[in-house]
Amino acid sequence: MVTNHPRLEGPLADRRVIFDAARFRWARIDPQTYKFSLGDQRGMGWRGVTRYTLASSPAVPAKFELRYFELAPGGYSSFEKHAHVHVIIVLRGRGRAVVGTHVFDVAPLDLVHVPPHMPHRWVNESEEPFGFLCPVDAQRDSPQPIDDLEWELLRRTPATAPYAF
Repeated sequence: MVTNHPRLEGPLADRRVIFDAARFRWARIDPQTYKFSLGDQRGMGWRGVTRYTLASSPAVPAKFELRYFELAPGGYSSFEKHAHVHVIIVLRGRGRAVVGTHVFDVAPLDLVHVPPHMPHRWVNESEEPFGFLCPVDAQRDSPQPIDDLEWELLRRTPATAPYAF
């Protein structure tokens, strides 16, 4: 039985994208700005983060988007929350995952689950790049800043206080 499949466009048009381990990059996948603004709201600033969109609609007819984020040494993401869930998979280096009032040291192949509406931040305090896969719903809400009560709790909790900036 022959079925018609949609014609893919972009890097996945050939259905395979080669990974260059020496450069730790996928062929034909260009780096993107993590966010277009550093954010004027408390905690929304970031440094040294690059995003790579590995698969997204309409190039891949799916209800999800697969992204790879890489934090340079000293880099960190914004401290935010969403209505959608996150499950990240560490691929490269070591980093810290701040999830609610918990801080986890993470290494390659570790998984981190971030429930909906949970404040979170990714931090690289090492001398090497820290990278992870982040699959999300293709249709999702925008990042939201942390409210006053959540921020105060993060600032009062010894484990998270150093990351609430």
